[in-house]
Amino acid sequence: MTRASFTRMRFLGVAAYEVITREGLRVLLDPFLTGNPASPARAEDFDQVDLIIVTHAAMDHLGDTAVIARRTGAPVICGGEVKAFLTGQGIPTTQVRTSAWGMRLSVAGIEVQTVECRHCSHMTMPDGTFISGIPLSYVIMLDDNVRLYHPGDTSLFSDMKLLAELYRPTIGSIGIANPDGVSSPGPGEKLTSDLSPEEGVLASQWLGLRTVLPCHYTNPENHQVTAFVEAIDQARTRGETVPEAIVMRPGEWLEIDHDGTARRAPVSSF
Repeated sequence: MTRASFTRMRFLGVAAYEVITREGLRVLLDPFLTGNPASPARAEDFDQVDLIIVTHAAMDHLGDTAVIARRTGAPVICGGEVKAFLTGQGIPTTQVRTSAWGMRLSVAGIEVQTVECRHCSHMTMPDGTFISGIPLSYVIMLDDNVRLYHPGDTSLFSDMKLLAELYRPTIGSIGIANPDGVSSPGPGEKLTSDLSPEEGVLASQWLGLRTVLPCHYTNPENHQVTAFVEAIDQARTRGETVPEAIVMRPGEWLEIDHDGTARRAPVSSF
């Protein structure tokens, strides 16, 4: 089979991404489409998916996983609590591969390293049962020099430096904003996401990323996204080593070369 010249990656809003490898394998990450005001895609748009990867049970990450898995037969990598929900939705247990921190998996021809994160994962099942589990983050081996860090949601922790040493992620999605138009019920105001913009910069440095994709937003003009870019620029001005930051608009594609170089895809490419 002829390999493409580059890996493709499309931002679908919040923390949802579509990845197409050089071999043509399609991977969906945290496919929150229904209820996502920024998503250019719907679950029914996907007829062929090779792998779905879910970080945790929050609906803005778990999203349309059950619908797409049922529609396409795609295998799912997730935690045990997400598997309990999916099997309750009629997804065969043989279609779901549970993982935990430290596990390295090969599913659908793609190697996935599950790594630690600092967050929570819980949901209420349709019958009212409350379930919880361990949230997961991943380093996904997309090419020899393309290793994608997808944490879902995480706060800052110093062992990000260890993840850099062990798994050497080259590009990563870092959640630094509260998404506009996505419900967050409760009293008071959520001032930051799990990472403030400044903490997001530090995380990208500790992880040793070459390219950072700020995420967890629906509007790229979100003030926290702007603050993240400003913090990257300020760190660079101070002489610190920082990754290139690419703020993606929902629906926008990236091209990632075999050597790990990432750039915005020309609109005419798709």
